[in-house]
Amino acid sequence: VQLQAFGGGLVQAGGSLRLSCAASGRTFSTYDMGWFRQAPGKEREFVAAVTLGLPRTYYRGSVKGRFTISRDNAKNTVYLQMNSLKPEDTAVYYCAAGSFGTPATNYNYWGQGTLVTVSS
Repeated sequence: VQLQAFGGGLVQAGGSLRLSCAASGRTFSTYDMGWFRQAPGKEREFVAAVTLGLPRTYYRGSVKGRFTISRDNAKNTVYLQMNSLKPEDTAVYYCAAGSFGTPATNYNYWGQGTLVTVSS
């Protein structure tokens, strides 16, 4: 499956962005989906994940209540709605397809990343 993430940009603290990840190739609806991020000088970290059926979601603690992951299997797209953004959310955000969970190794397919910059 090929993944393409988009929707990043520059936003002021407290603002919102919605990231999208469009999938093509092998059947999107057979994969759990996740979002990860990597800030400058830091390791890639888990942000959120959603299962393929009976949507179950999981978030890292620092984004819980502010970010919402969702998927539309008919559109082969997964979303990350980000509200109340903070400067520490600044990172390149990656979408990934694989098995539900937090480790990056759970995911076999990765998008190219989209940059989110939150100014204070």
